[in-house]
Amino acid sequence: MIVLDAARTAAGTAPAERLRIARRRKAVRDAALIAGLAVVVVALCAAGLVFGAKTLALPDVLRALGGQAVPGVSFAVVELRLPRTVGALLAGAAFGLGGMLFQTLLRNVLASPDVIGISTGSSAAAITAISFFGASGLVVSGAAVAGGLATALLIWALASRRGLSGLRFVLVGIGVAAALQAVISYVLTRSDVKAAEQATVWMAGSLSRSLWDQLAPTAPALVVLLATALVAARALPVLRLGDDSATALGARPQRTRILLILCAVLLIAVATSLTGPISFVAFLAGPIALRLVRRDAALPLVSALLGAIIVLAGDAVGQHLFPITLPVGVVTGAIGAPFLLWLLMRGRTRA
Repeated sequence: MIVLDAARTAAGTAPAERLRIARRRKAVRDAALIAGLAVVVVALCAAGLVFGAKTLALPDVLRALGGQAVPGVSFAVVELRLPRTVGALLAGAAFGLGGMLFQTLLRNVLASPDVIGISTGSSAAAITAISFFGASGLVVSGAAVAGGLATALLIWALASRRGLSGLRFVLVGIGVAAALQAVISYVLTRSDVKAAEQATVWMAGSLSRSLWDQLAPTAPALVVLLATALVAARALPVLRLGDDSATALGARPQRTRILLILCAVLLIAVATSLTGPISFVAFLAGPIALRLVRRDAALPLVSALLGAIIVLAGDAVGQHLFPITLPVGVVTGAIGAPFLLWLLMRGRTRA
């Protein structure tokens, strides 16, 4: 009898032990993945500081970053390349994390700010401020944030009349985005040449505006939003179980979902106010992260890192790989458009 009880106990604990080992392996694998992506981000940041119109020596760059006055290096690094790199890092992370939150919460890969109109709303407000009011600097940034928030509220109001669903949200967002694109076209046709040129450059999605005066208000906001979203996103695995199960586990699904969507909207709007609408970063980061991670808990951080990598790498390609300098939004758009077509052809839109 004792032998039988021992055998039953061993048989019962074996699956539990295998489950613990599998979870530990997944955690180690995800930790290694995050570490590897972080190394890539650091390497791309270093490359952005070293390479440019003139290639600088890494020791000189490090001395300039340390506060030493290095002739011919300090100004280029501290005043030009460093803010551009910081802007690319923060905006990319914000686009990547914000897009993943939309796609996950609405359970649809197409529920990206690029597709459903959040970025277009920010762009329409910013273009209107530039073209009709001659705005620049912080006024344009504020208009972009306000436009993104107003667009999100409009889509939410229209899509939630008969109960919110991911597909309805996407369809309403596509319609709103088309209307806002028409507004942008109208504003550009009514603008003078100089304003239209400024607006067109901004619409392309460029890091040329990432200077310290632009980063001063947006960088702290993005850091706070990224930290808040990463902490709040720890509830995503519970939310995936459904509202009833999440409530039974002590979560508050409705409040958490609203907080996450608000964070996602603000991340996209503030990042757009800094760089303009960099195409498809928010759309690409989440699906790629979903194919790399083994645990839902790692998905938010991996998405943010991938977003930063896409923007940093896209900026490097646009600056150095072609005879003329291309805005980063052109490069990411050339990558993202075929990926969108591939997803539509495969019919894989569930997140």
